[in-house]
Amino acid sequence: MTEDRSAPSPPPRRLADRLFGAAAAQPAPRPTRPATEAPASLRRAALAVALEALAFALGALVLLFLTLTGSPESVPRALAEVVLAAVVAGVLGAGARGLWRVAGWARGPVIALQLFLGLTGFTFAFSAQLPLVGLPVLALVATVLYLLATPESRLVYLDR
Repeated sequence: MTEDRSAPSPPPRRLADRLFGAAAAQPAPRPTRPATEAPASLRRAALAVALEALAFALGALVLLFLTLTGSPESVPRALAEVVLAAVVAGVLGAGARGLWRVAGWARGPVIALQLFLGLTGFTFAFSAQLPLVGLPVLALVATVLYLLATPESRLVYLDR
C-alpha cells in the first residue's frame, strides 16, 4: 500500500466539531424574485384599506383624548379600547402596504377585518340607528371586498 503524499491532509477537527458537528456551509444566495406589478384594482383596494387604517388611527387618538380628559367609568377598559383601535389600525396599515406590494400574506387578514368591519357597520347602521356612521363603513367594506375579488386582483397572486 502506498499513500499519495502530494494531496494535502485535511486540518485536524476541533473537539467541539467532533462532539457536536461542524457548522453547516453557507447556503447559496437566494435568487431574487422579480417584483410583481400590482394591478389597478389591487392598488385601489390598498388605498381604501389605508383610508380605513387612517380612520382607525384617528379614532384611537380621539378615544385616548376622551379617556385622558374625561372621567370614564373604567379607565382600564377605556385604555383597552384605545389599544384595540390602535392594533386594528396597525394591522390595516400593514395589510394596505402588503396589498400594494402584492405580498401573499396580506389578503387574508384584510379580508377577515373587512368582514368584522362589515358586521360593525351593519350594527351601527341598523341596530344602533346611526346610518350616517354605518352606511359609509358598509360602502367602504363593499368596495374593498369587490376590488379584492376582481379577476386581475386574484390572478396576480396566482402568477407569483
